[in-house]
Parts: sequence; C-alpha cells; structure tokens
Amino acid sequence: MNNVAQHKKVLITGGAGFIGSHLCEALLARGSEVLAVDNYYTGTRRNVAGYIGNPMFELMRHDVTFPLYVEVDQIYNLACPASPVHYQRDPVQTTKTSVHGAINMLGLAKRTGATILQASTSEVYGDPEEHPQSESYWGNVNPIGPRSCYDEGKRCAETLFFDYNRQHQLPIKVARIFNTYGPRMHPNDGRVVSNFIVQALQGNPITIYGTGKQTRSFCYVADLVDALIRLMNSDEEVTGPINLGNPTEQTIVSLAETIIEMTGTGSSIAYKPAPPDDPYMRQPDISLARDTLKWEPSTTVAEGLRKTIDYFDDLLTRQSGGDRLQ
Repeated sequence: MNNVAQHKKVLITGGAGFIGSHLCEALLARGSEVLAVDNYYTGTRRNVAGYIGNPMFELMRHDVTFPLYVEVDQIYNLACPASPVHYQRDPVQTTKTSVHGAINMLGLAKRTGATILQASTSEVYGDPEEHPQSESYWGNVNPIGPRSCYDEGKRCAETLFFDYNRQHQLPIKVARIFNTYGPRMHPNDGRVVSNFIVQALQGNPITIYGTGKQTRSFCYVADLVDALIRLMNSDEEVTGPINLGNPTEQTIVSLAETIIEMTGTGSSIAYKPAPPDDPYMRQPDISLARDTLKWEPSTTVAEGLRKTIDYFDDLLTRQSGGDRLQ
C-alpha cells in the first residue's frame, strides 16, 4: 500500500456532515488541501467551524445533484443522508443524491483524472441471510420498501462506479460502511447510539424498536476515517467493494444497558414495534480490509462511547444552559 500523498487537492462531498467533517480534520492534519462541499440537509457549518480560516480548507454550499466544476486530485463522495429519519423524509431526493450525485462526481473525476471513493453502505446487504457479511454476498433486499431509497440508491451508485472503471478505466474505490458513531452525530438522526445517549442524558426512557435482540456492530468514527484514507491511497487495483466496520457484534439491548450504566441516569427501556425491513443481524467480515489495507478498528466500544457521551453531554448542556450529568 502506498503512503498517503501530501499536498493533494481533495474534494469531500458531504464534508460538513458527521463522517465528512472528521475526514476533513484528518486530511488537513496530513497536509492535504481540502474542499468540503455540502448542501446542509443534514450537515452543519458547526461541524467544520474549527477549520474555517485555515488556508488549506475551503467550504462550499453545493448540492451534488448538480454538476460541480473544480480541479482536484481525489474525491471522497460522502454526500447522502445516512439515517432512516433523514433519508425517508424525502426519499426521491435521497435516491437522486445517490444516483445523480454519483454520476456528477464520476464525471468530475473522469475530467480531472482524480481517484474517486464512494461511501457505500452495509445496507446494500439488506436483511442478510449470510452472517457475518462478506463482500461477495449479494444481499437480501427489498427494492420497493420504505428504506429502498437509500439501499437501492447506494447499490446503483456502486454499479455506476464499476461501470466507469470498466468503460473509462477510472480509478475508483468503493467502501461499504457499517454502523459508525462518535462526536458530531446529529442528535435527532434516529440512529441507536445517538438516540440512546440523548434519551439517557435527558432522563427519558430508552426506546428500543423490536425485541432488542437484533445485532449491530459499531465502529468509532476515527477508526473509519483512518480506513477511508488508507483505501483512497491504496494501490490502484484495490477497488473494493470493501467492508469497513467493527466486527465486534452486540445486541441492541446490551448497547442500551451499557449506555444507561455509563451515563448513570437510570433510564428505563421502552419497547416499540420494529420498523419494516429492519435488518435483524449486521456484522462485517473485514478480512479484505485486514489483508489489503492492514486495517482494523483500534477503539473499544467503551472508549468510543465515553467520547460520544461527553460530546452529547456538552451539546445538551450548551442548549439548555444547565448541567446534564451529575
């Protein structure tokens, strides 16, 4: 694997979002020139406020469903709402963001000769019948369900990336990202880690949809960003798709119990019906990432949750003007 090149001009779509903002930070620290593009549908300027004024950083308001004309060496295509609450709010726009966005960014990469990375998702596996999920698994998906705008949009984006690679010899990278958490998550994005932490800090019951026995594998955002940068700068024949996530699997109820214990708030657990097409199991096989990127997560769930709880505690404290954790 090649070392990370310095002084690259890097475009990050969705750069003011949760993962995008952490990627901006990491690339700036490595000496790259970073252009963050975001339409602020779920991202926020607050996430990148600390970089504004840095001569190596530029922030642009732009929607990737429209073409973009810039000169760059690398493109990380992260633009798309990633939580059900947000991507189901405007499902047609979600599909357009994945599909039109991919077409526009691939066109830009083709014109500039940039290497382009697509942030795909474990959702392409649907409700998997293979466990853990490897990259060779084609998935068990519902193409017309309420989650399909996201699942199928990302699947189509992957198709476009590999067709551009085959037809135009475009250097591509495709990352299938599994559940990721950490500071700068949206407090109302509907994902379990942020939901559980905010509910616990507010002293409310923690809401579990379904039995709580369904499993997920949670990767801390700094580990994921490290993997994305390694993938972008890997040898050209390493195209992916490649699973990026934490192979440590846990039940949703065990996560809730851990957060209750770590916050010390004594919240109860309230059970509600599971939403349609909610996957019962989710665990990545990261053998390919270990072999090709020499990568695996290094942050324990306890370490990552502590940093995330501290972030939300500070956020809620500033919003309310009072102390949250006693």
